[in-house]
Amino acid sequence: MEMVKCFMIVLILGLCHVSMAAPLEEKKSHRKTYVVHMAKSEMPPSFQHHTHWYDSSLKSVSGSAAMLYTYDNVIHGFSTQLTDKEAEQLESQPGILAVLPEVRYELHTTRTPEFLGLSQAAALFPESESASEVVIGVLDTGVWPESKSFADTGLGPIPSSWKGACESGTNFTSANCNKKLIGAKYFAKGYEAALGAIDETKESRSPRDDDGHGTHTASTAAGSVVEGASLFGYAQGTARGMATRARVAVYKVCWMGGCFSSDILAAMEKAIDDNVNVLSMSLGGGMSDYYRDSVAIGSFAAMEKGILVSCSAGNAGPAPYSLSNLAPWITTVGAGTLDRDFPAFVSLGNGKNFSGVSLYRGSPLPGKMLPFVYAGNASNATNGNLCMMDTLIPEKVAGKIVLCDRGMNARVQKGAVVKAAGGIGMVLSNTAANGEELVADAHLLPATAVGQKSGDAIRDYLFSNPNPTVTILFEGTKVGIEPSPVVAAFSSRGPNSITSEILKPDMIAPGVNILAGWSGAVGPTGLATDTRRVDFNIISGTSMSCPHVSGLAGLLKAAHPDWSPAAIRSALMTTAYTEYKNKQKMQDIATGKPSTPFDHGAGHVDPVSALNPGLVYDLTAEDYLGFLCALNYTEFQIRSLARRNFSCDASKRYRVTDLNYPSFAVNFDSIMGGSNVVKHTRTLTNVGSPGTYKVSVSPETPGVKISVEPQTLSFSQANEKKSYTVTFSGSSQPTGTNVFARLEWSDMKYTVGSPIAISWT
Repeated sequence: MEMVKCFMIVLILGLCHVSMAAPLEEKKSHRKTYVVHMAKSEMPPSFQHHTHWYDSSLKSVSGSAAMLYTYDNVIHGFSTQLTDKEAEQLESQPGILAVLPEVRYELHTTRTPEFLGLSQAAALFPESESASEVVIGVLDTGVWPESKSFADTGLGPIPSSWKGACESGTNFTSANCNKKLIGAKYFAKGYEAALGAIDETKESRSPRDDDGHGTHTASTAAGSVVEGASLFGYAQGTARGMATRARVAVYKVCWMGGCFSSDILAAMEKAIDDNVNVLSMSLGGGMSDYYRDSVAIGSFAAMEKGILVSCSAGNAGPAPYSLSNLAPWITTVGAGTLDRDFPAFVSLGNGKNFSGVSLYRGSPLPGKMLPFVYAGNASNATNGNLCMMDTLIPEKVAGKIVLCDRGMNARVQKGAVVKAAGGIGMVLSNTAANGEELVADAHLLPATAVGQKSGDAIRDYLFSNPNPTVTILFEGTKVGIEPSPVVAAFSSRGPNSITSEILKPDMIAPGVNILAGWSGAVGPTGLATDTRRVDFNIISGTSMSCPHVSGLAGLLKAAHPDWSPAAIRSALMTTAYTEYKNKQKMQDIATGKPSTPFDHGAGHVDPVSALNPGLVYDLTAEDYLGFLCALNYTEFQIRSLARRNFSCDASKRYRVTDLNYPSFAVNFDSIMGGSNVVKHTRTLTNVGSPGTYKVSVSPETPGVKISVEPQTLSFSQANEKKSYTVTFSGSSQPTGTNVFARLEWSDMKYTVGSPIAISWT
């Protein structure tokens, strides 16, 4: 898509586990990697360059340690390997703000444009050849450059302001790049320092993607139009990214052993040098305070440069307080479903049928009812029901379809275990942990996945019938599924565990059963035993929803090059929807009930409406510094985060509730009794036509009175700003009570909506 010069980088790691990098250490020296934050302004005048000062500081505590990376954009400092004692000594030196241990991250893991309304609205988005183009960079597992999603047909010269490059390595040269894939680098110093040299017989020491995840996320954000795309005939149609004419730059930071924060920071550093101005990170970044979170720190630097930072919310739902990436300068994206499904029915010998989902395509089952066995009754292991490796007794499963329970190991691996033991098919049953959420997989044998209720009924049949039989009926692809979207059960949920006054997630986007490009080095299941190779794969996760928003943010930035990152996020949030066309509330698949702002944030993205939101809630770096003051951060903590000398004004009263966020999270103290009063102040900026907006709040909220002053805002010119105050007056309620509402400003042409979540704690 030809657009105003706008570079976007997508840090798409989609991660599930975060652990401090112990014991990421060398056996002999017991060293581990640390990221050292320096107060650059305190460099002694005797040093000509800050890197000389960094090197001298390091040598003062260790004669053998070397710097892995130096940083200047995302932080001021460097990464290195130190013993615990050396780290303590270094942290006590002048000019050292913090010495933080390495953090390791691990990967979580066609119809979307139509579902989002982009196909019918192409004329609304800038496509002219005269406009410069968006460049989307991807920090992930690399890229499979031969994928048709990275074809450069019809693209003009690489934008002159692009400063990136293509780096050669194992199975990859600069010739693999083109006018679509314009940048490719890899970052492995932190990974190799922790775990040793990369085994190039198992993974490419280059930007090449041996995993598939990076190719999938990059093509979701900005893949070219590919006709006739499918996975084994499933989801047949035209595949395209959100910003099809955008360029792609890849920064490989994830390897078989995980993704290391020193490498991630180095890639973010390079991305900023390459002139990006949207940075999207599908990271499960833990729940550290912002000044100790490398991703939050790097994202603050990106935000200051005008870079929109979007991240995945995480895949730890539906548990409350399970969100990652909670900083208010990060756009946090949860996952919802599409209106497409891949039904595969379980037909029992007693005549009952149960709906499931599957992407299996291979040799069909015999056209008759087949013997059926529960894995727990075909194993001597205590967890035999889970179909773990080497737990099934071949004599008891040979020639049968096996019922396995979900949990512990990968869904597709359970099928591989059944197949290895001689089984000819599998029914995979959800347990209480997954409820009724169904995620389709390209199983290695005929298999389908069913929800908990169906699984319980099937299990009852197995236990009550002496000769149970079953077959699986595969129905292909169905579209027009209702209701849709629904919030995915795995999508992480609020409230915000770091700053409860900031409502997270910000929004949801498609993240279930998403078709996109894939690596030619691995099968669709990712299992070593899977010898199949595909051009496209269907996978799920907030890793998939994040690049949708990344691509959409690029479209908005191209259409409105003067908008700040906060304005782009505001447009996506205030135009998001929480109701279906029939006016019913959006559903949460985990509960079967209406979802709440703790599940969906502002709602599901609607990119066509976001293009012209009327009003936006804008924010600057100074606003976020005031937010840090409101959190009572020390001068040292602020300097670690903001890389500058900044002192909070002792004469000023800072309030978290004054941060100009497009949503409202209100916390009342249930112990106080009587009335609680909380005030939030907001400022709206006109980005539409002149108009007079009136405010409304709905529905009625039991236990709390919500008043807005003034109730009318009039705008006569572009970029005009008007402020208002919302007062929440709450009566005493039991601890744990939550109520939800929605505040809307409307001039009958535009509707600017904000979610409200009120909690008694």
